[in-house]
Amino acid sequence: MKGSADLKERYVKLKKLTLRQTFLAAVLLAGAVTLLVLWCQPNAFRGMLSGLLRQPLLIVLNALPIGLLILAGTCLFQNVFYSAALVNLLAGALSIANRVKIEVRDEPVFPRDFALLKEVGSALGTYDISYPMVQITALLLATLILLLLGRLIGCRPIPHLRERTGRLLGAAASLAVLAGLILTVYASDGLYNSFQVSNPYYIPSVFNELGFPYSFCHQFTTYPIDRPAGFSKTEAARWDAAAAQPGQGAPVSVVMVMNEAFSDITDQPVFTYGPEDDPLPNLHALRRDPHALSGHIVVPGFAGGTANTEFDVLTGMQTNALSASATSAFRVVNRNLDSLFRVFAGEGYETSFFHPGDNWFYNRENVYRWLGAEETLFANQMENMEYKGRWVTDGYLADLIEEDFESAAGTPLFHFTTTIQNHMSYTADKYGPDYVFPPLEVSAELSEEAETLLRVYVEGARDADAMLGRLRSYFETQEEPVVLVFFGDHLPYLGDRQLAYRELGLDVGPAEEGGEMSMASYETPYVIWANDAAAEALDWARTVRSLDLPENGTLSASFLGALVLELTGRGEETAWFAFLNQLRRELPVVQKTACLLPDGSDAGTLNEAQSELIQKWRRWSYYKLCCKEIE
Repeated sequence: MKGSADLKERYVKLKKLTLRQTFLAAVLLAGAVTLLVLWCQPNAFRGMLSGLLRQPLLIVLNALPIGLLILAGTCLFQNVFYSAALVNLLAGALSIANRVKIEVRDEPVFPRDFALLKEVGSALGTYDISYPMVQITALLLATLILLLLGRLIGCRPIPHLRERTGRLLGAAASLAVLAGLILTVYASDGLYNSFQVSNPYYIPSVFNELGFPYSFCHQFTTYPIDRPAGFSKTEAARWDAAAAQPGQGAPVSVVMVMNEAFSDITDQPVFTYGPEDDPLPNLHALRRDPHALSGHIVVPGFAGGTANTEFDVLTGMQTNALSASATSAFRVVNRNLDSLFRVFAGEGYETSFFHPGDNWFYNRENVYRWLGAEETLFANQMENMEYKGRWVTDGYLADLIEEDFESAAGTPLFHFTTTIQNHMSYTADKYGPDYVFPPLEVSAELSEEAETLLRVYVEGARDADAMLGRLRSYFETQEEPVVLVFFGDHLPYLGDRQLAYRELGLDVGPAEEGGEMSMASYETPYVIWANDAAAEALDWARTVRSLDLPENGTLSASFLGALVLELTGRGEETAWFAFLNQLRRELPVVQKTACLLPDGSDAGTLNEAQSELIQKWRRWSYYKLCCKEIE
């Protein structure tokens, strides 16, 4: 009997891990679960591990969230294996979901996707999904093994955590540590950007190379959207459902071209170009055309943020109002949104978006689908692309726009193109080592670096202006009515600390900390022109007068799309765009805390009615971006 008792005692000791053994097991299991999670990703596992070993801090950053979750579960269940089984199943399932999403939509899983489970369920039936059965089987098998180990091997109760309250407090403490790390260490952009990756702009690749757990945790604090004070979903839904007058628009095709870094800085007095060497002759000619209106739009950012301007123009929402901190508008879009594409498509228009860049950049492939574009065309789908240096030419895009118009075969077309040729950097070799740039005509003394930047940039502006002139000439010959809208996305980046701007004596650049913003830093030109058929169909002169444009023609980019809708007879097409045109008449420029009145003067302190309009805009935008469901 004594021998039997000794055997039973040894067996009990074997079944019950000590506190030290439990923590050691938690560490080892965290490592094993992390490896399984990483193995489930679509990248080559061996190559990914090699990258992690070169940057060993990434190993800790990937395993730490897994370990803290296992520790939380151990406190709750008083069994490290049961906890590891649950964490393994959940983390592994999330990792497999990330793999599937990348393979299907070339976009990883983000924390915000949890708010869209209903939309995810509806979307699953629209994709031909190949599930990674090997990974799924391995995940389930590993979970089963951990459950069996938990059944065979227990853990001695953790001191002070035997009772329910102690267990809950222990789990809460572990989760609190994880939350604190997510808000500090994992939120650090400096740390995140310090790791070497092959392409920092391609988010799926970054997830693969830095590891899914770390990348996922980092995304908790990126691309924020602030809930406006006083927001009511019911109230916003009522605004959105207000009476509208669809179907009132004239059947004119609308072609919008957002040209990379297009600006009219060469109109500044410091430039001494004459009529014979004017870099922007077509823009200047159109400004004098009786069938054109022109001015400047105030865009979200300085010297960058192309997609933010696209977002503002197409949706009527404003990137700078989405969050108190900097954000990327296209990165917060994850559902169908109202846009110009949907308005025109609702009237039987063909709709299309062209861009000679990668479809994954700014997540455009997905975003334009959510915006309602029926056709998208990116670099990987374009044939026989023409390059000037390393960038696809504006002339090539003009070819595609003309082809798209002709393929519509008389059906009204809404088309939006984002060009790329005049993208930075403006170095002497941009167009090849032997390219000869025309002389730069300025009265200021410039350093060699500033002169190079300006020579290269102005050459791109010439080509952009040539694209404008070509499209005008083409549509001028068409019998179908066409409205052409041509504008810039942001001013060019001309050296560190605005080198070329400073040497030219221009007050251009982002506001310094606590300083005032120079509105000129965010102004790019626009021109809206109608061919003869469109001018007749729209009763051009009368309609333009009814738009009540500000004296200087300057308006926020968020109002440009609504303006185009009103110009073509669609100002009341939806309650949203009707409201934007109402707001434009009151405050044509709203840029962060600065507002301009129709006469171009600073609005200063807004009156109660103006403040309420701005607040309504913010709340309504939040509803459309986060709450409204569109089939």
